[in-house]
Amino acid sequence: MDGFEVAYTLDNEQQFWDEIDDIVSSKCPSHQFIDNALRSYLKFTTNFKDEYLQSEFEVAKCLHKLMQSELFAANKDYVRTQIVYSLMQEDVPATLHVIASFLLFDGRNNETTFEMMNKEGSFPRLLELVKKGNREDPTLHRLLLELLYEMSRMQRLSFDDLGQVDDEFIICLFEIIEELSNDVDDPYHYPVIRVLLVLNEQYMVASTSTLDPSHTLTNRVVKILSHKGSSYMTFGENIILLLNRETETSLQLLILKLLYLLFTTKATYEYFYTNDLRVLLDVIIRNLLDLPNEFVSLRHTYLRVLYPLLAHTQLQQPPHYKKHEVVKVLSILGGSGNAHWEPADETTIRLVERVAKVPWLRDDDISEGEVARKLLGISLSPSHTGSSVSVSDVAAVTEKPGVQTPSRKAESENAAHDHYTPVTAPSDEIPKKKRALPPLPPAVRAITAQKKVPPMTPPRRRTRLKAMTTQPPEAAGVE
Repeated sequence: MDGFEVAYTLDNEQQFWDEIDDIVSSKCPSHQFIDNALRSYLKFTTNFKDEYLQSEFEVAKCLHKLMQSELFAANKDYVRTQIVYSLMQEDVPATLHVIASFLLFDGRNNETTFEMMNKEGSFPRLLELVKKGNREDPTLHRLLLELLYEMSRMQRLSFDDLGQVDDEFIICLFEIIEELSNDVDDPYHYPVIRVLLVLNEQYMVASTSTLDPSHTLTNRVVKILSHKGSSYMTFGENIILLLNRETETSLQLLILKLLYLLFTTKATYEYFYTNDLRVLLDVIIRNLLDLPNEFVSLRHTYLRVLYPLLAHTQLQQPPHYKKHEVVKVLSILGGSGNAHWEPADETTIRLVERVAKVPWLRDDDISEGEVARKLLGISLSPSHTGSSVSVSDVAAVTEKPGVQTPSRKAESENAAHDHYTPVTAPSDEIPKKKRALPPLPPAVRAITAQKKVPPMTPPRRRTRLKAMTTQPPEAAGVE
């Protein structure tokens, strides 16, 4: 898109918007005319970006005019292709800002844009741009990170593309988080964390899809945390804080997948601070109790993370934090602790049984083989007592971006409000007795005898996510 330039002189903002309207409304009977119009659009917006496109609202307004034009409506695929080609070739920051904003805005509303970017080789190009990104232009750097994240979570990256990620790139992202860890208004943290999470997921998917053991990729996120985790503790604190407040299911899954690998990789068993692990356990207990029955896959993933969290980390050491609450949650999920829960599915029962076998949850006089029956009041056939948890089980769980995880508590409160009826005069009819809940199994009663309240949900952390603002291994080849 070279060789066609027009000189512009503007006296006020209205002239800027009038000129944008003229450019995007021009008649384009051929690809050459479309190229000229797009070239004019990019050149014009680049020249006057500092004057009239200073805010996100103004940039969005400018993009909206293009996307609502006849030029775009009649030639969507061609326009998208040309914008992607411009991303591959352009180096001027102001122009890259408009290009990245268009692709991000359009891709979030139309997944084929991200698919087109992947097909045209945009992933290595984005890696390159992020690596050499000028921190003096934080808005552009953040846009490139967001574009990299959105493109990568919508589809599987090729083996060759993922191989372009090196240790230097991962270390650079971790260092961005550490350098400004005390700046609560820093714009980098949220996009950086999400890029690291989605790259970890891509490594997990790649590790479970290859049949050739010689054709593998090192999970560089886990590798760096294994070797230099003590230098990047802020990242660990932030992903736990993020899980505590996140309601988007897909992002919860991304966090849980990384937690699973860290808790099942020996070198990272104790990566997190003990206090943060306690917060994480509080969050998991709360979310397991709050998940509606139909969110089975997310519940399974939480349980798959819960086992190594209790068995491998500092939480296995006395004093055993929230032991009674964990046992109570397991009894509820196993179907024996609450008559208002639907019967547990077979996978949930198997995963609950596995967590219940964590040594410090058991009484010393109860053998491992009796845990499920005596502690939880459930039983499984011999063929289902072994654990089949693996990286592939965790990696396979996905959810469409943007789907929010509902709250069982909120739904109950809404239902109670919807079915509220005013108080009426008492009736002479003798009320029927309410059916009592079934008794807890003996072992559960014994363990919870001194604590009759249900597990407390963790309060929202009063500290903000450190330096974060702003929406799918080699090191993990373990059970």
